[in-house]
Amino acid sequence: MTLFSRALLGATALTLVASPVLAEKLTIATVNNGDMIRMQKLADDFTAQNPDIELEWLTMEENVLRQRVTTDIATKGGQFDVMTIGTYEVPIWGKQGWLVSLNDLPAEYDVDDILPAIRGGLTIDGELYAAPFYGESSMVMYRKDLMEKAGLEMPDAPTWEFIGKAARAMTDKDNEVYGICLRGKAGWGENMAFLTATANSFGARWFDENWTPQFDGEAWKSTLNFYLDLMEDAGPPGASSNGFNENLSLFQTGKCGMWIDATVAASFVTNPADSTVADQVGFALAPDNGLGKRGNWLWAWSLAIPAGTQKEEAAKKFIDWATSKEYLELVAEKEGWANVPPGTRTSLYENPEYQKVPFAKMTLDSINSADPTNPTVDPVPYVGVQFVAIPEFQGIATAVGQAFAAALAGNVTADEALANAQAITERTMKKSGYIK
Repeated sequence: MTLFSRALLGATALTLVASPVLAEKLTIATVNNGDMIRMQKLADDFTAQNPDIELEWLTMEENVLRQRVTTDIATKGGQFDVMTIGTYEVPIWGKQGWLVSLNDLPAEYDVDDILPAIRGGLTIDGELYAAPFYGESSMVMYRKDLMEKAGLEMPDAPTWEFIGKAARAMTDKDNEVYGICLRGKAGWGENMAFLTATANSFGARWFDENWTPQFDGEAWKSTLNFYLDLMEDAGPPGASSNGFNENLSLFQTGKCGMWIDATVAASFVTNPADSTVADQVGFALAPDNGLGKRGNWLWAWSLAIPAGTQKEEAAKKFIDWATSKEYLELVAEKEGWANVPPGTRTSLYENPEYQKVPFAKMTLDSINSADPTNPTVDPVPYVGVQFVAIPEFQGIATAVGQAFAAALAGNVTADEALANAQAITERTMKKSGYIK
């Protein structure tokens, strides 16, 4: 070997040793809710443990996220390695073979610690297809000072009649204080999540036992008219554009007397760093109508891996980190126990420190009281509290949500919105072969 050759070989070897290891990039699609934004801020903990994995975040508004991930997984687009999806999508997509099983997560992950109500919605034939980042039901969040000023006292288990009375009594439109804030933004997971759960307590249902749509019945008419009248009398202007995040902002800035929405919001409305009314917030169960069903839902925003990803091992490492007991402890250390993602683990609710959080028990009681197999007063052929667990529901409910948002905006009457909803739903159910 010549001196030149030895020198060249030495230089090559030196270059190979000095070359950095290329990190594997995980693309994560998630929703722009506060807990997910906090997760991104804490993700340095994950990358410190896994320097060979780089995280790329795509954070989207709820309706946009649902549309993007649904299109991507149905077309096998491969844009995402980890998807934030919900209790509606998991069983449908899992059955279709679109998701990777998570049954091989390490033993220390402790799958059995996941709350049964939440785990059941993410499991098919014994296979876990998504890991819950946070679980939720819905409940009443209210201003104790405004309730007292109105001369009323919130029961732990209110009726819709009381909610209507209290909302109107607390309303002071001249000072931009509205008795109640409710979802109005069109979307199957926005206004239709709230209205479907509410309708259950009014005795309404999407379909009878023969899959015949029920929007032409009295129960749905009572539900929609109650909602529209309440929002007209005691709701904020422009409510047809308000979803979870918009109502959260209104409540935090003192413009809502009551807000009925996801239990996960409790940590945000009681955080003095974000909420001007943090020290005045009380909680109650979602309302009922005396028919045996409350208007609360059941949901988990969960992390799942689309089948066919080339980065399955790295994706599982990330999901293990983000939904673990250790992650809850990390958030507690950085932000306090009140701000850990709620509703996923039994051990969290057995933790004496977490039991001191004022909304912990109400959240757990709300989650455990929701019954996806018997969501409404009369029997139904479907599973799901604020949704119907069939593939067609997403499209149907998006269109129905637009009809109901139009009624809230004053563009159509309640009767016209219900007639549109009935026609839309009947047309799709006939086309899909559920009814003739």
